[in-house]
Amino acid sequence: MNRKQETENRKQSSLRIGTRGSKLALAQANWVKERLEERYPHLAVELVIIKTTGDKLQDVPLAQVGGKGLFIKEIEEALLAGQVDLAVHSLKDMPALVPERLAIAAVPPREDWRDAFISHNYDTLATIPPKGRVGTGSLRRRVQLLHLRPDLEVVPLRGNVDTRLRKMAEMGLEAIILAAAGLARLGLTHVSRSFLSAKEMLPAVSQGALGLETRAEDGRVRDLIAFLNDPVTHSAVRAERAFLARLEGGCVVPVAGLAQIQGDSLTFEALIGDLEGQRLIRGEITGERAEADSLGHTLAERLLDQGGREILAQIYGRQI
Repeated sequence: MNRKQETENRKQSSLRIGTRGSKLALAQANWVKERLEERYPHLAVELVIIKTTGDKLQDVPLAQVGGKGLFIKEIEEALLAGQVDLAVHSLKDMPALVPERLAIAAVPPREDWRDAFISHNYDTLATIPPKGRVGTGSLRRRVQLLHLRPDLEVVPLRGNVDTRLRKMAEMGLEAIILAAAGLARLGLTHVSRSFLSAKEMLPAVSQGALGLETRAEDGRVRDLIAFLNDPVTHSAVRAERAFLARLEGGCVVPVAGLAQIQGDSLTFEALIGDLEGQRLIRGEITGERAEADSLGHTLAERLLDQGGREILAQIYGRQI
């Protein structure tokens, strides 16, 4: 066997996963790695840690520095360059539009989509006294918090989960809001005092879901990870991401959405809010699960017509 054949055989028996280096990102990537190794005992799976722009800019609100793509740009570049074969992302960090040569090839079963309420002294958001300080780095959470409790002060908070938990005490915050899915994946569910309902806090589009991204033409990797795809979750996030795509949304826009599926029926609830949480345009649509993309797009158009277009025009400085 010549060297070229040896190299090709090695490629066929190995797989490199690109991931950020945070505890949460590594927990997610390791979950995928373990599933692949269980399924294919002879497959050598390697994690390749890639530092993204979002990891480097920890003290700046995401809305000021470009939003979602900050956490995946360098990983997608490595994927396109052939330096890794698969990328594992929190799907909520992915822009609605995927680069032409890449594809979301699998979406595993969704974790808990809810937001978790964390506090040393209070059990729920409603019990925080007026002028209480609540920390979050999310514009979506900020506007919904202010809509529910305009008497609270919402304090910008960035960093990984451990950093945010530490800053809650250091900054004298009454509470912080974090994604329940991230806490579950880190084994930290016990820090939650309660969970916010969809009525109180609609989640980010695709919150709790992972996106497994490959090169579009890489049939080998797509076949290897096909067993990880959950069709129900994949349909739900298709509706949510179609909604986001129509709104051209990211971290700079206060939008939220949650699709839930029962049998062949899909119900999708979403909102658009102004930057101060004074006005939330909220709606719901139900239809066939097979029409997930169309349902997401249709609800986006409805919310735009009901006042969302005016809100987004003020944020974008142009009409959409």
